[in-house]
Amino acid sequence: MPTEIPQHGDREREPSDKQDTVIRTFGFRSEGRFKVKPHSLWKKFKSNLQCQGKWAEVNGSMGDLGTFVPIVIALTLVNGLDLGTTLLFTGMYNIITGLLFGVPMPVQPMKAIAAVAISEGKHLSIPEIMAAGICTSGVLFGLGITGLMRLVYWLIPLPVVRGVQLSQGLAFAFTAVKYIRKEQDLTKAKAGGARPWMGLDGLLLALVCLVFILLVNGSGDDGDDSSQKTEEIPQVSTPMDESENAQVRKSVWNFKVLRAIPSALIVFVLGIVLAIARKPEVLSHLKLGPSKPHLIKISRHEWKTGFVRAAVPQIPLSVLNSVIAVCKLSTDLFPNKDVTATWVSVSVGLMNLVGCWFGAMPVCHGAGGLAGQYKFGAKSGASVAFLGTAKLILSLLLGKSLVKILTQFPIGLLGVLLLFSGIELAMACRDMKSKKDSFVMLMCTAVSLTGSSAALGFGFGLVLYVILKLGEMEFSHCMTIFRSLFSRRNFSYNT
Repeated sequence: MPTEIPQHGDREREPSDKQDTVIRTFGFRSEGRFKVKPHSLWKKFKSNLQCQGKWAEVNGSMGDLGTFVPIVIALTLVNGLDLGTTLLFTGMYNIITGLLFGVPMPVQPMKAIAAVAISEGKHLSIPEIMAAGICTSGVLFGLGITGLMRLVYWLIPLPVVRGVQLSQGLAFAFTAVKYIRKEQDLTKAKAGGARPWMGLDGLLLALVCLVFILLVNGSGDDGDDSSQKTEEIPQVSTPMDESENAQVRKSVWNFKVLRAIPSALIVFVLGIVLAIARKPEVLSHLKLGPSKPHLIKISRHEWKTGFVRAAVPQIPLSVLNSVIAVCKLSTDLFPNKDVTATWVSVSVGLMNLVGCWFGAMPVCHGAGGLAGQYKFGAKSGASVAFLGTAKLILSLLLGKSLVKILTQFPIGLLGVLLLFSGIELAMACRDMKSKKDSFVMLMCTAVSLTGSSAALGFGFGLVLYVILKLGEMEFSHCMTIFRSLFSRRNFSYNT
C-alpha cells in the first residue's frame, strides 16, 4: 500500500511521472530515492494472487489454450521448436506477470511470427524465429522504457482500438469454427475435409462440449446483479411471498453452483484423455527429465531474414494487440487494477530479450487471451500463476517429449475453447455509444479482416477518425489552427 510522501520542510516532494508509474505498479514509496520495500512488495504480490474463487481461477487459466496449443504444436513439428524450453520459460513468465499485474495477463505466441515461420515456401529456422522475436521485443522495450508507449496509448482513439479488438475477436472466432467443422493439418496450417460426426475427434464431440460450456457459463455474465437483487429482497410475512422468495434464492444458489463448475478445465482434461485413447503408444514415447536449454547462435543473415520476414509484420500487431488493446481491455474488466502501457510494453520486451536467446518461443500478451481467461472465470493473477506452475512442472518432468500427446489432442475441442475466447474479446466493443464511434470501429474492423492485417485496419481507422473530427470542427476554428501553423512565430517572414 502507498505510504505518505516524505516531507521536505513545509513542502511535499511530488513524484515524477516515471516514479508515479512505479508507485502505482508496485504500491510503495520511500525516503529520498524510490526503493523497493520487501514488506510492501510482499503485500502487493499477495494481493495480486488473491483468488476470487479457486476453481474459477483454475478454470480461467484454460481459456487461453485454444491459441497456445495449436501454434506450439505447429512450431514444434515444422520448425523444431524445443517444447520443454518453451514451457519452462512461458511458465516463469506466467508466474511473474501474475505477481506483477494482479490480472490474468496471458502469455501468448507472437502470431505473425508463427504464421510466417510455418507458412508455405521456405520455413524459418529456429535462429531466424528467435531473431524476429528479439527484434520485435527490442522495439517494444524501447518504446516502454522511454515512455513513448504511454504517449501512443493516450493518443489512439478508443473506436480505433475497439475496431482492432473486434477484428481480432472475429478472426479468432472464424478460426475456431474452422477447427470445429474441418479437419486440420497444423504442420501445414491448412484445413482438410469436413470433420466426421463420430469419433474421438468428431463433430458431435465438439458440439457436446460447446453445449456443456454454454450451459455452465452462459453468455459470460457473472450473475452479480442477480445476487444483489436477491440480497435486497424484503422480508415479508405472507406465506405466498415467502415461498416465492425461497424459490428465487434457490434459483440463484443453483446459478452459483452451476457457474462454479470448471467447464474449460473439464474439456481440456477430456482432451488429454482422448489424446491418449486415440494413440495409446504415445505413452511409451514419454521420457522423464527436462529439456536442456542452450544458447542460440544467430548469424548476420539470420538476423536480416528474421527481421524482414517476421519482425516487420509482428511489430505493429504487438503494439496494437499486445499493449494498447490489452491495456484498454484490462481497464474495462478490472477498473481497480492499474495496468499501464509502459509496463506491459516493458514486460513483453524483457520476456523475449531473455527467453529467445535460449530457444523459447517468442511470446507477447494479448487481448484475446485476457478475454478468454476472464470468460472462464479468471479474475486475478492467481489464474496465470497456476497455469505457469503447471507448465513448469510439465517442462521439468517430461520436457519436449510431451509433444507426442499434444499432437493427438482433439482439434475440435481446441476450437471450442478458442471460439469463446474470440467472442468474449469481440464483446468488449459493445460500449460504442455514438453512431460515429460505431462507424469508425466497424470500418476499421472491415479493413482489418479484408486485408488480414490489423496494422492496415488501424491506419485506415485512424485516418478516418481524424477526417470525421475535422469535419465536425467549425470553419473559423480550422482557420485559427491554420494561422497558428504559419504565424510569424514559426517563420521568419510574413505570410
